[in-house]
Amino acid sequence: MHLHGVELIIVLLFMVLVLAIIAFRLNIPYPMVLLVGGTVVAFTPGLPRVVLDPELVFILFLPPILFSAAYFTSWRDFKANRRPIGLLAVGGVLVTMSIVAVVAHWLIPGVSWPVAFLIGAIVSPPDAVAATAIFQRLGVPHRTVTILEGESLVNDATALIAYRFAIGAVVAGTFSIWDASLQFVLVATGGVLLGLAAGWVMGHVIRLISEPALSIAATLIFPLGIYLLAESLHISGVLATVTAGLTYSRRQSLSTTPKERSGGFAVWSTGILLINCLVFILMGLQLGEIVDSLQAREDRNGASLLDLLGQGLAISLAVIAARFLWVYLSAYMSRLLSSSLRAAEPVPQRNAIFVIAWSGLRGIVSLAAALALPLTLDNGEPFPFREETVFITFVVIVVTLLGQGLPLPWILEKLDFHDDGKLESEFISARRLAANAIIDRLEAVEHEPWAPLGHVIELRTRFGHSLEHLPESGRVEDYDTDHIESHNRLRNEVFDAARHAVTQARNRGEIGDDARLRVEQELDLESLRTEF
Repeated sequence: MHLHGVELIIVLLFMVLVLAIIAFRLNIPYPMVLLVGGTVVAFTPGLPRVVLDPELVFILFLPPILFSAAYFTSWRDFKANRRPIGLLAVGGVLVTMSIVAVVAHWLIPGVSWPVAFLIGAIVSPPDAVAATAIFQRLGVPHRTVTILEGESLVNDATALIAYRFAIGAVVAGTFSIWDASLQFVLVATGGVLLGLAAGWVMGHVIRLISEPALSIAATLIFPLGIYLLAESLHISGVLATVTAGLTYSRRQSLSTTPKERSGGFAVWSTGILLINCLVFILMGLQLGEIVDSLQAREDRNGASLLDLLGQGLAISLAVIAARFLWVYLSAYMSRLLSSSLRAAEPVPQRNAIFVIAWSGLRGIVSLAAALALPLTLDNGEPFPFREETVFITFVVIVVTLLGQGLPLPWILEKLDFHDDGKLESEFISARRLAANAIIDRLEAVEHEPWAPLGHVIELRTRFGHSLEHLPESGRVEDYDTDHIESHNRLRNEVFDAARHAVTQARNRGEIGDDARLRVEQELDLESLRTEF
């Protein structure tokens, strides 16, 4: 069976669709099902080997994932939690890298310190996709989600900068901690500054585009360009993309129309889901190629697969232990040493600390970094321990993603760790603010000649009715859920009846599909507009 180009892409997309449907039907996080499914397919006889180009991840997959995550991150919450986020994203990554380096140097025969630190840099950054997929389904306190998502925005930059220096040390055979520290600061600072400028430019450029489809396309293209520009300037493409996403999200409501925002949300949510699904199935599909390479090396008196599996499991345990050690140390030790921190920020709940420590699942950035290792050194010799590093990285991903990810729902239930309702309370308060602002504006313009009195009355009645059932306290428990459910049921019934009538008219040949589609879109917008 030979598949090439477009055929292979279609097959992969179909596999993604089937496995994702299975995952959602079984109520299992889709990254895990896709990883396992891809691994099974990788060893199915007759199917072609799929080789993941790491540049594809770093250029096509990583920028949109990072930009989207940054765009939907609350800057207020990110700023409020910058200390734990920074401790995890910078300190946690460097501590994990160091501990893994010690274990790898001790465990793997012949591994030099530069190669050991390279392995540590590759497996050090957690990926929040699988964990947050579980959190969204089960609900956990908003601050925990904010910390984990904020960590995932920054930790890739820390790990990839360290990875770049480690490769340089392997190739050159020397390493200067002073030079590396200085370069780290320069690369990170340059990425942030470029991201601030790029996000500002992006907002102004998109504001000039009057065609919604083009403005949405621009939001898809800009992150790729920002990442490539940063990398070409030898600064952090990850931090540039993340900072641009945060900056643009602050200006987006002023630079786009409602049609652009609703359409962009639909495109981005679908695109990011598809990218994440492709990423995890491609990870599973790599195992066949990795095993083939190692078996060929074993035939040349290399390490056996069983030995490498044991080393991978040991390093996986080191990765998990390092995160637990750092999370608990940073949560308790910093408060013991700082009285001002104890007063400003009490110790988090023990349940929250454990969940954050447990949620250090690894993902696509680690695998892409391993696959991106050079094949040879500058002198033409093979890059040391390249195949072994790739295999160990895959083992770490599987152990953390499945070994920690699958029990996570059970752990959350046992800890009774559930949503604190903070986000929903803020949503209620925001809706009340918006409704009050609308009514105030209606009162200001009701006597203007251009404002039809009937529409003024209609809008005032609608939003006055909303205010009657939005609690002033903003508390979820004061929300009139019975009335809201009845209102939403009535809304659904009348709009479903309208859609059915239009569809029947189309079926009878009285109207065409163009008219049906346009009316359906109007009904959908009206349905959303009248939703509580």
